[in-house]
Amino acid sequence: MTSLTIKIQPELKVLLETEARFSGKSVSAVVRDSVATCLARKKRGKLSLYERTKHLCGIVASGVPDLATNPKFMKGFGGWRK
Repeated sequence: MTSLTIKIQPELKVLLETEARFSGKSVSAVVRDSVATCLARKKRGKLSLYERTKHLCGIVASGVPDLATNPKFMKGFGGWRK
């Protein structure tokens, strides 16, 4: 592992030390985790909409198994396009 030296505000140092104490981690571990989380969020922004929301697919059940294929439920669908 390599070292990195940064300058931070005193208030941020207090927050880091507090988080380290409560989590039982070192300040370095808290900083590493925070940087990794931040960079992962930025990387997530480059994913497609499906990749960002695939965990949501199938979580809502309508209770109607043939909702998209039954003509009764499709009546009037797309009518706004005319």
